[in-house]
Amino acid sequence: MLASPRQNSPAEREGGGFFSFLSNDVSKRMLISALIGVVSGLGAMAFFFCLEWLRWFCLGYLAGAPAPAPAGEHLVELAVHTPYRPWVLFLIPVIGGLISGFVVYTWAPEAEGHGTDAMIDAFHNLGGFIRTRVPFVKSLASVVTLATGGSAGREGPIAQIGAGFGSWVSRMLKLPVRERRIFLLAGCAGGLGAIFRAPLGAAITSVEVLYREDFESEALIPCVISAVIAYSLFSLTFGFDPIFATPRFLFHPRELGAYAVLGLICAPIGAAYVRFFYGTRDLFRKLTIPKHLRPALGGVGVGLIALFVPEAIGGGYGYLQEAIYGKLTLQVMLAAAAFKIVTTSLTIGSGGSGGVFGPTLFIGGMLGGVVGWVGNYLFPETITQPGAYVLVGMGAFFAGAAKAPLGALLMVAEMTWSYDLLPPLMLVSVIAILFNREYSIYEKQVRNKFASPAHQEDLTVNVLSELKVGDLFEHEKPFVALRTDTRLHQVQELYRQSGQNVFPVQDAAGRLVGVLSMNHIRMVLFEDSLRELLVAGELALPPVSLTLDQDLYEALVTFLDSGLSQLPVVDYSEGRQRILGMLDHADVIATYHREVTRRMSEQ
Repeated sequence: MLASPRQNSPAEREGGGFFSFLSNDVSKRMLISALIGVVSGLGAMAFFFCLEWLRWFCLGYLAGAPAPAPAGEHLVELAVHTPYRPWVLFLIPVIGGLISGFVVYTWAPEAEGHGTDAMIDAFHNLGGFIRTRVPFVKSLASVVTLATGGSAGREGPIAQIGAGFGSWVSRMLKLPVRERRIFLLAGCAGGLGAIFRAPLGAAITSVEVLYREDFESEALIPCVISAVIAYSLFSLTFGFDPIFATPRFLFHPRELGAYAVLGLICAPIGAAYVRFFYGTRDLFRKLTIPKHLRPALGGVGVGLIALFVPEAIGGGYGYLQEAIYGKLTLQVMLAAAAFKIVTTSLTIGSGGSGGVFGPTLFIGGMLGGVVGWVGNYLFPETITQPGAYVLVGMGAFFAGAAKAPLGALLMVAEMTWSYDLLPPLMLVSVIAILFNREYSIYEKQVRNKFASPAHQEDLTVNVLSELKVGDLFEHEKPFVALRTDTRLHQVQELYRQSGQNVFPVQDAAGRLVGVLSMNHIRMVLFEDSLRELLVAGELALPPVSLTLDQDLYEALVTFLDSGLSQLPVVDYSEGRQRILGMLDHADVIATYHREVTRRMSEQ
């Protein structure tokens, strides 16, 4: 069982500590975001360097089966002279699974699977808390998994590196939980912006991927700052070229029908992908073998598939590059898309470490390539650039599977510098989402802010501020008001008869001049010697009241400030004050619970 995150002290909850001013100062928030961007960028650089060299060593030097690289990623230029060794290609994913399983389940079991989902869970349910060791464990396990042919993405570990550092910085500065969540997302955006060289898409994805139908707008600016800094550092080292080289793809409205077909294909296959992925994971969890060995068992399946469909293992970006230029046949793209679903499910579902963004892009790209190839074959005069469908398929499939349309289309545009395809990307992404609303590759996503534990406080304010006192006040409900000269023995009798705990006290003109609370006069309430001496006007507290047009949040604050269980509701119309009745604090709370329950049932 994972350790629960440490609870903030009262000082921390209020933003206490020597650096508490950071939570309210815009310039300081920007400074922290920039710092997180620096660390995220450096982490992405180290991860990319280690991954590319280890991949070359394992798949190229040892197995003699080097995978092609996309145009913008040629870090290792050494030629491979090793003859093809199929038995090594089969064994390498198994060995990688053994190492990854040992690393993860020994030092940080929460680092299993895809890291973006863990980041989402930390935001919603753990107060932005990620253990300091998790990014390091995740990075090591993911480098091994990817370099040995495991089918996974690199965004998961990169997101956790940045998110983990954002969480750590927030804890060190004793920032409130709200700020910790924001800097968690800023770290995620920095990592994604660097590794994919897509700062804007990364920032939007980080605030969008938390929800199926919402986004975390407050974190957008820190995410943009972090992503830009991280992207700049990464690109200064490895170049500013996009990951994928593309010809000039032009969009023509006559192709909208074909693009719509691609969206209709992406939707059911996306749903099937999600179901197969989590079905495979659940199957592995039912196995009685030690957890440390499960990724190796998944590696056996990946190794077998590698012998027949090598395009379906590893990251696959090089094969996407070939699909963009039309170098893959229809049969290869169909097989690659189908078996990529299987290898990804075996790699990550068995407990291997990596992300799902990359594989999801690959599957969508291959599906787009199939649609483009068939469309060009059937309608060569209409569909003249089948490679464009690869790019659109990449963004649309991820948008449908992850419910993140804006981030997906922006990231694909930045990764390819193909902004001319934004219109079809938008159309196909919307279609993919509309016809696949139920299934998401990120199971920790919630529908919107109303369903997130991170926003329960905001939800309380929102619900109560949208309702008025007049919405629940009962005009016909009887109440008792006291005169200022009402004697104590009369108060005693009225208390017994009415059951009211708080009485409005009015003057001869009917104006509210005070409130009399039984809890406040309990010490003298039944003193017989004072029955004729004390009157309501002397015992009353200063007047406090509500009006029908006040919202319930203001009413709740008034209840809490006064400490009273009931408050008089007054009317100031017609130029005079009139007491309408009493409102119970319990009625406000009951209305809140009833409204929250109703809204949650609609989600």
